Amino acid sequence: MFRKKDIFFKTLEEMADIIFQTVDRFAVAVNGDLPDVTAFAKEMKEYEHKGDKCTHIILMELNKTFITPIEREDIMELIKKLDDVLDGIEACASRFEMYQITKSDPFIRKFGDCLRRCSHEIKSAIYLLTQKKLLAIQPHCVKINELENEGDDLMRQGIKHLFQNVKDPIELIKHKEIYERLEQTTDSCEDVANTLQSIIMRNS
Repeated sequence: MFRKKDIFFKTLEEMADIIFQTVDRFAVAVNGDLPDVTAFAKEMKEYEHKGDKCTHIILMELNKTFITPIEREDIMELIKKLDDVLDGIEACASRFEMYQITKSDPFIRKFGDCLRRCSHEIKSAIYLLTQKKLLAIQPHCVKINELENEGDDLMRQGIKHLFQNVKDPIELIKHKEIYERLEQTTDSCEDVANTLQSIIMRNS
């Protein structure tokens, strides 16, 4: 079924590496205060551009390659969902700059850790895909689903905390959107897991 690792698998691995690096950097940054949110947003944008290049390579290769290691639609869907994760992280970082949020909080820090663990599972799963170890991917997909549930809980707890404790309505709105953006990014990670599960079903 699979040929020798080719440009598609190499690029998917590169994309998984970029996601891991991006989310790890994001988690480290939000673990403390953010005195320079402009530099932070710019750095995340640069990572997102790297991911866009991977997506471009995949699309270009699909246009000129007849035989692909897995279904063309699966490759296209997978790179799109991976790109959505990077877009989500970049969108979160841009809100820190737009709203001049220079201080993190416990919920943002927990989201950073949750997303970092998601990115680790995604990277492991993508490398198993390129090594043709399809059934071994499943536990990583299950873990990502669990982490997405954790993201749901964090958002609910965070918003509840805001309405109970934050008196400034502008600050409440700012942080509420940050929490929602972070939760949406965990949803994007789950979309990657769901796409991988579909690939497993079709190729096992």
